[in-house]
Amino acid sequence: MRPVSAQPFSAFPIPFTLIPTYVSGLRIIGGRLRRRTFRVPKGQLTRPTSDRAKESIFNMIESRIDLEDAYVLDLFSGTGSLAFEALSRGAETATLVEHQAAVMKCAQENAAALELSDACVFVRADVLVYLKSHHGPPFDLILADPPYEFDTLPRLPDLILPRLKPGGLLVLEHDSRHRFADHEAFETARAYGRTTVSLFNAHSPAGE
Repeated sequence: MRPVSAQPFSAFPIPFTLIPTYVSGLRIIGGRLRRRTFRVPKGQLTRPTSDRAKESIFNMIESRIDLEDAYVLDLFSGTGSLAFEALSRGAETATLVEHQAAVMKCAQENAAALELSDACVFVRADVLVYLKSHHGPPFDLILADPPYEFDTLPRLPDLILPRLKPGGLLVLEHDSRHRFADHEAFETARAYGRTTVSLFNAHSPAGE
């Protein structure tokens, strides 16, 4: 059974005035859609994950869990880069949560161009509201890339981890000024300049 988006967020119109100008350049780096490209809105609406960081993220993921038929949740999903990468590598479905209408519109068009629409659930909502309201099946993998100045970042792992299946993974991109090494579910981290990628295991609290 596919995860179901919490209502009333799953369907929404995109006002014409919010449709942005696009630029191309992002690409999928692994799996069946490797080298396929997709678009991002022009300007500062998103902060796409670099190819170097994305490759490292999925190396860490695939060394720990099997993405084949996985249920993925992409929080602060932007134009869908991480969700599409997971789907290219075998994930069954990806739920993308993004609050900016113009950015979500771009993600939907990217999914259509990549022929991934049937595997995607699009949710335009505030991430914290979504996490509080979601009562669907848990996920195998959760990806989160909040803004650098996200006030709730220190509490974000505790808000997200209950949405994972036992043994599931949370991959959190964040400003390198923050550290999560003392968190009981923390597993490892990799730094890429200003960005750090921290990995949490839903089944690895301290002492187990």
